[in-house]
Amino acid sequence: QAQLVESGGGLVQAGDSLRLSCAASGRAASSYYMGWFRQAPGKEREFVARISWRVSTDYADSVKGRFTISRDKAKNTVYLQMNSLKPEDTAVYYCAAGPVPTTYDFWGQGTQVTVSS
Repeated sequence: QAQLVESGGGLVQAGDSLRLSCAASGRAASSYYMGWFRQAPGKEREFVARISWRVSTDYADSVKGRFTISRDKAKNTVYLQMNSLKPEDTAVYYCAAGPVPTTYDFWGQGTQVTVSS
């Protein structure tokens, strides 16, 4: 059964760093695109970053230069390194996997990131 399991969230102060991990199994592990999304309270879920099997990356403008997505194919794991965190980065972060950049068939349960000012 395909599964995505996120970890690494927590409570940090503005300016701190966190690294999120997403362990993939089953069909999710062979997905061409892996992505990170986030949803803040009262807001819609938004795209954060994605990485292809060929390791090409895309980022939301709000996180460019601060966040880095990477992929360890041997471990079937995707990472999101988040630096210079801001209070507006506070959200539940979800890992997703899919065949094309705009379609994600598998989703994780989410991990909470809270950035205090």
